[in-house]
Amino acid sequence: MKKILTNVKRILDNGSLQPCEIVMEDGKIKAIGMELEVPEAEKIDGKGNLVTPGFVDVHVHLREPGGETKETIATGTLAAARGGYTTVCAMPNTQPTPDSAEVLQSIQNRIEETAAIRVLPYASITKRLIGDQLTDMKELKQKGAFAYTDDGVGVQSADMMLQAMTQAAAIDMPIVAHCEENTLIHNGVMHEGEVSQQLGLPGIPSICESVQIARDVLLAEAAGCHYHVCHVSTKESVRVIRDAKKAGIRVTAEVTPHHLLMNETAITKNDANFKMNPPLRAIEDQEALIEGLLDGTIDFIATDHAPHTSEEKANGMEEAPFGIVGFETAFSLLHTHFVKKGIFTLKQLVDWMTVKPADTFGLPYGRMEIGTSADLTLLDLKTNENIDTSTFVSKGKNTPFDKWEVTGKPIMTIYQGQIAYEEGTK
Repeated sequence: MKKILTNVKRILDNGSLQPCEIVMEDGKIKAIGMELEVPEAEKIDGKGNLVTPGFVDVHVHLREPGGETKETIATGTLAAARGGYTTVCAMPNTQPTPDSAEVLQSIQNRIEETAAIRVLPYASITKRLIGDQLTDMKELKQKGAFAYTDDGVGVQSADMMLQAMTQAAAIDMPIVAHCEENTLIHNGVMHEGEVSQQLGLPGIPSICESVQIARDVLLAEAAGCHYHVCHVSTKESVRVIRDAKKAGIRVTAEVTPHHLLMNETAITKNDANFKMNPPLRAIEDQEALIEGLLDGTIDFIATDHAPHTSEEKANGMEEAPFGIVGFETAFSLLHTHFVKKGIFTLKQLVDWMTVKPADTFGLPYGRMEIGTSADLTLLDLKTNENIDTSTFVSKGKNTPFDKWEVTGKPIMTIYQGQIAYEEGTK
């Protein structure tokens, strides 16, 4: 049946807002315009709110299989839909790891059975994420792997990474890297700086990340591979990526909302809800990330949604796992602290959450055009409220943003022409 979304506004290329209506049928956008005559269509009243393409997040942890106490594909994708996302790419640090065609197929089956939105699964670069044996990348691509990553750990061997990049380049697939030199971690739990010294906690130096990015961009140049850097956090990393792009190396990068919004000074006590990897860095790193996003060095925003149980996060920085949730707070926080303050335009923010990640990986999503998938997000830009973890759809409540005041939020998410989330409904 046809549906028509009425009484909404869209963002034009020049940043202005234009009233419009959108007709959807068979999961696709059929028409965009004003006063469209579709008498047989089911009407959805947008109540004057903004409509954008459905958000795209290429860095998420859904925990299933193996970590269902933290999150499942069902709960994670519902949380993503509540946050305005219609496409998410699930990291492979699960048990078992999607390092074979059989495991990847079983995950694909589970996605088809339980996901509320589109899930594109990663496969691992190495068997069991150990770093000593490459996976069969060609076979995994045939089974629908989105890309290859050992996210959660850095590939320590330069030779192993070069082999991986060479194989990936041969089948036109990206290598996505969590960059961390293990010999420089030193059991750190937060950024190595003034705050770690004040709190008496072991720190992770910035060079731990940037030195591996510097290695990898040169390997990517040698292999002719698309190399994507996860969750950039340091000013040195931004500099390396900027220089690599200037040199014509095919490197792209992402930044998380929490690294844009906070720095190490936000941590005033031993609270594991502030423990993430990479950690919150220094003020100058935060400033470099914002500058890098604005000048195109960093390509887009990804949440690194990483749910854990409350019991795990109650253990303090030294014992708790790394990671915070991000789906249900990303847009609201970024809109409040960057768009409302005039640092980003609304068009920039929406692009960094839709078309930019999609285009980076050649995905046919993130655009609101006739013939594309009817993946839409409806945004109320005016409502003020406080973030409340007790309302989260995600099993994970682990966030440092609880009780933060925000303005603007997703109120409806449409995936392939069907409502995947609507505020106020179960």
